Amino acid sequence: MHFAVIVFPGSNCDHDAYHVFRHILDVPVDFVWHRETDLKKYDAIIIPGGFSYGDYLRTGAIARFSPVMESVIKEAHAGKPVFGICNGFQILIESGLLPGALIINKDVRFLSQDITLEVDSTDSIYTRFLKKGRKLTMPIAHKQGNFIADENTFKMLEDEDRIAFRYNKGKNGNPNGSTNRIAGILNKKRNVLGMMPHPERAVESILGSDDGIDIFKSMIGVA
Repeated sequence: MHFAVIVFPGSNCDHDAYHVFRHILDVPVDFVWHRETDLKKYDAIIIPGGFSYGDYLRTGAIARFSPVMESVIKEAHAGKPVFGICNGFQILIESGLLPGALIINKDVRFLSQDITLEVDSTDSIYTRFLKKGRKLTMPIAHKQGNFIADENTFKMLEDEDRIAFRYNKGKNGNPNGSTNRIAGILNKKRNVLGMMPHPERAVESILGSDDGIDIFKSMIGVA
Protein backbone atom coordinates (compact mmCIF):
# COMPACT_ATOMS: atom_id res chain seq x y z
CA MET A 1 0.00 0.00 0.00
CA HIS A 2 1.08 3.54 -0.73
CA PHE A 3 0.04 6.06 1.95
CA ALA A 4 -0.53 9.79 1.79
CA VAL A 5 -0.07 11.92 4.92
CA ILE A 6 -1.90 15.21 4.37
CA VAL A 7 -0.12 18.31 5.68
CA PHE A 8 -2.04 21.49 6.53
CA PRO A 9 -0.63 24.75 7.90
CA GLY A 10 -0.51 23.95 11.62
CA SER A 11 -0.27 20.14 11.38
CA ASN A 12 2.16 18.83 13.99
CA CYS A 13 1.69 15.06 13.97
CA ASP A 14 2.42 14.56 10.28
CA HIS A 15 5.99 13.42 10.94
CA ASP A 16 4.80 10.97 13.60
CA ALA A 17 2.43 9.37 11.09
CA TYR A 18 5.10 9.33 8.38
CA HIS A 19 7.54 7.65 10.79
CA VAL A 20 5.08 4.82 11.44
CA PHE A 21 4.79 3.85 7.79
CA ARG A 22 8.28 4.68 6.51
CA HIS A 23 10.51 3.60 9.39
CA ILE A 24 8.51 1.03 11.36
CA LEU A 25 6.27 -0.70 8.82
CA ASP A 26 8.56 0.01 5.84
CA VAL A 27 5.78 0.82 3.38
CA PRO A 28 5.67 3.67 0.82
CA VAL A 29 4.42 6.98 2.21
CA ASP A 30 4.48 10.61 1.04
CA PHE A 31 3.75 13.94 2.62
CA VAL A 32 1.01 15.65 0.60
CA TRP A 33 0.62 19.42 0.93
CA HIS A 34 -2.93 20.65 1.40
CA ARG A 35 -2.93 22.48 -1.94
CA GLU A 36 -2.64 19.24 -3.91
CA THR A 37 -5.79 18.13 -5.70
CA ASP A 38 -5.12 14.59 -6.91
CA LEU A 39 -4.79 11.59 -4.57
CA LYS A 40 -5.57 8.83 -7.08
CA LYS A 41 -2.13 7.23 -6.85
CA TYR A 42 -2.47 6.57 -3.11
CA ASP A 43 -4.08 3.51 -1.56
CA ALA A 44 -4.86 5.11 1.80
CA ILE A 45 -4.98 8.61 3.26
CA ILE A 46 -3.96 9.80 6.73
CA ILE A 47 -5.19 13.15 8.07
CA PRO A 48 -2.91 13.76 11.06
CA GLY A 49 -3.33 15.70 14.26
CA GLY A 50 -2.27 19.23 15.02
CA PHE A 51 -3.87 22.65 14.93
CA SER A 52 -4.72 23.21 11.28
CA TYR A 53 -5.02 26.93 10.56
CA GLY A 54 -4.54 27.59 14.27
CA ASP A 55 -8.00 26.16 15.05
CA TYR A 56 -9.48 29.52 14.07
CA LEU A 57 -13.28 29.70 13.73
CA ARG A 58 -13.66 26.10 14.86
CA THR A 59 -11.36 23.08 14.89
CA GLY A 60 -11.10 21.70 11.36
CA ALA A 61 -13.51 24.28 9.92
CA ILE A 62 -10.97 26.02 7.66
CA ALA A 63 -8.97 22.92 6.73
CA ARG A 64 -12.19 21.39 5.44
CA PHE A 65 -12.03 23.91 2.56
CA SER A 66 -8.41 23.23 1.61
CA PRO A 67 -8.03 22.14 -2.04
CA VAL A 68 -6.94 18.61 -1.07
CA MET A 69 -10.19 17.89 0.75
CA GLU A 70 -12.22 17.63 -2.44
CA SER A 71 -10.00 14.73 -3.45
CA VAL A 72 -10.08 13.22 0.06
CA ILE A 73 -13.87 13.23 -0.03
CA LYS A 74 -13.91 11.76 -3.54
CA GLU A 75 -11.52 8.94 -2.63
CA ALA A 76 -13.43 8.22 0.59
CA HIS A 77 -16.70 7.89 -1.33
CA ALA A 78 -14.89 5.50 -3.71
CA GLY A 79 -14.03 3.26 -0.74
CA LYS A 80 -10.40 4.21 -0.13
CA PRO A 81 -9.29 4.07 3.55
CA VAL A 82 -9.19 7.54 5.14
CA PHE A 83 -7.94 7.77 8.73
CA GLY A 84 -8.30 11.01 10.67
CA ILE A 85 -6.47 11.35 14.00
CA CYS A 86 -7.35 14.08 16.53
CA ASN A 87 -7.51 17.24 14.39
CA GLY A 88 -7.93 14.85 11.46
CA PHE A 89 -11.09 13.49 13.12
CA GLN A 90 -12.34 17.06 13.54
CA ILE A 91 -11.67 17.76 9.84
CA LEU A 92 -13.54 14.59 8.79
CA ILE A 93 -16.58 15.69 10.78
CA GLU A 94 -16.44 19.21 9.34
CA SER A 95 -16.21 17.74 5.83
CA GLY A 96 -19.28 15.58 6.37
CA LEU A 97 -17.46 12.26 6.05
CA LEU A 98 -18.33 11.39 9.66
CA PRO A 99 -21.38 12.37 11.72
CA GLY A 100 -21.67 14.23 15.01
CA ALA A 101 -19.59 17.07 16.43
CA LEU A 102 -16.53 17.53 18.65
CA ILE A 103 -16.93 20.26 21.24
CA ILE A 104 -14.83 21.60 24.09
CA ASN A 105 -13.83 19.11 26.79
CA LYS A 106 -16.08 18.80 29.82
CA ASP A 107 -13.53 20.52 32.09
CA VAL A 108 -12.96 23.29 29.52
CA ARG A 109 -9.23 22.72 29.34
CA PHE A 110 -6.61 21.19 27.10
CA LEU A 111 -5.85 17.56 27.96
CA SER A 112 -2.47 15.95 27.36
CA GLN A 113 -2.20 12.54 29.01
CA ASP A 114 -2.16 8.81 28.46
CA ILE A 115 -5.57 7.15 28.37
CA THR A 116 -6.96 3.64 27.98
CA LEU A 117 -9.21 2.69 25.08
CA GLU A 118 -11.42 -0.33 24.54
CA VAL A 119 -11.78 -1.87 21.09
CA ASP A 120 -15.51 -1.87 20.37
CA SER A 121 -15.86 -2.86 16.71
CA THR A 122 -13.52 -5.23 14.91
CA ASP A 123 -15.39 -4.93 11.60
CA SER A 124 -13.06 -2.55 9.77
CA ILE A 125 -9.69 -2.49 8.02
CA TYR A 126 -8.34 -0.65 11.07
CA THR A 127 -9.47 -3.14 13.72
CA ARG A 128 -9.80 -6.46 11.89
CA PHE A 129 -6.85 -8.00 13.75
CA LEU A 130 -7.79 -6.59 17.15
CA LYS A 131 -9.89 -8.41 19.73
CA LYS A 132 -13.14 -6.82 20.86
CA GLY A 133 -12.73 -5.46 24.38
CA ARG A 134 -8.95 -5.24 24.14
CA LYS A 135 -7.45 -2.39 26.13
CA LEU A 136 -5.09 -0.01 24.32
CA THR A 137 -2.92 2.65 25.97
CA MET A 138 -2.07 5.81 24.02
CA PRO A 139 -2.00 9.59 24.52
CA ILE A 140 -4.58 12.26 23.90
CA ALA A 141 -3.77 15.93 23.27
CA HIS A 142 -6.81 18.10 22.59
CA LYS A 143 -9.22 20.69 23.92
CA GLN A 144 -12.16 19.96 21.62
CA GLY A 145 -12.56 16.19 21.81
CA ASN A 146 -15.96 15.83 23.46
CA PHE A 147 -18.05 13.85 20.95
CA ILE A 148 -21.73 14.70 20.77
CA ALA A 149 -24.59 13.92 18.39
CA ASP A 150 -28.37 13.70 18.35
CA GLU A 151 -30.21 10.61 19.58
CA ASN A 152 -30.82 9.24 16.09
CA THR A 153 -27.11 9.45 15.25
CA PHE A 154 -26.11 7.64 18.44
CA LYS A 155 -28.67 4.91 17.72
CA MET A 156 -27.38 4.57 14.17
CA LEU A 157 -23.76 4.28 15.33
CA GLU A 158 -24.70 1.65 17.93
CA ASP A 159 -27.04 -0.35 15.68
CA GLU A 160 -24.57 -0.39 12.77
CA ASP A 161 -21.56 -1.30 14.95
CA ARG A 162 -19.74 1.86 13.90
CA ILE A 163 -18.16 2.76 17.24
CA ALA A 164 -14.58 1.62 16.75
CA PHE A 165 -13.18 2.67 20.12
CA ARG A 166 -14.51 3.80 23.49
CA TYR A 167 -12.72 5.38 26.41
CA ASN A 168 -12.20 3.04 29.34
CA LYS A 169 -14.71 2.97 32.18
CA GLY A 170 -13.81 3.89 35.74
CA LYS A 171 -11.20 6.22 37.17
CA ASN A 172 -9.58 8.49 34.58
CA GLY A 173 -11.90 7.06 31.94
CA ASN A 174 -13.60 9.27 29.34
CA PRO A 175 -11.51 12.35 30.21
CA ASN A 176 -13.20 14.72 27.77
CA GLY A 177 -16.81 13.75 28.57
CA SER A 178 -17.72 12.19 25.22
CA THR A 179 -21.24 10.79 25.15
CA ASN A 180 -21.26 7.00 25.49
CA ARG A 181 -17.46 7.14 25.98
CA ILE A 182 -16.99 7.39 22.21
CA ALA A 183 -13.36 7.82 21.16
CA GLY A 184 -13.51 6.77 17.50
CA ILE A 185 -16.18 6.12 14.87
CA LEU A 186 -16.52 4.69 11.37
CA ASN A 187 -18.54 5.81 8.38
CA LYS A 188 -21.28 3.62 6.90
CA LYS A 189 -18.91 2.00 4.38
CA ARG A 190 -16.44 1.38 7.24
CA ASN A 191 -13.49 2.75 5.23
CA VAL A 192 -13.31 6.10 7.08
CA LEU A 193 -12.17 6.18 10.70
CA GLY A 194 -11.85 9.17 12.98
CA MET A 195 -10.47 8.99 16.52
CA MET A 196 -9.26 11.55 19.04
CA PRO A 197 -6.46 9.51 20.72
CA HIS A 198 -3.06 9.30 19.00
CA PRO A 199 -2.06 5.73 18.00
CA GLU A 200 0.89 7.14 16.00
CA ARG A 201 2.39 8.29 19.31
CA ALA A 202 2.15 4.79 20.78
CA VAL A 203 4.03 2.64 18.30
CA GLU A 204 7.29 1.86 20.15
CA SER A 205 7.90 0.76 23.71
CA ILE A 206 10.30 3.68 24.24
CA LEU A 207 7.24 5.94 23.94
CA GLY A 208 5.57 4.18 26.87
CA SER A 209 3.26 2.01 24.78
CA ASP A 210 3.32 0.26 21.43
CA ASP A 211 -0.41 -0.57 21.40
CA GLY A 212 -1.10 1.84 18.57
CA ILE A 213 1.04 0.01 16.03
CA ASP A 214 -1.54 -2.77 15.75
CA ILE A 215 -4.06 -0.35 14.23
CA PHE A 216 -1.58 0.53 11.48
CA LYS A 217 -0.56 -3.10 11.00
CA SER A 218 -4.21 -3.95 10.54
CA MET A 219 -4.42 -1.34 7.78
CA ILE A 220 -1.65 -3.03 5.78
CA GLY A 221 -2.94 -6.54 6.47
CA VAL A 222 -0.39 -7.68 9.05
CA ALA A 223 -1.79 -9.56 12.05
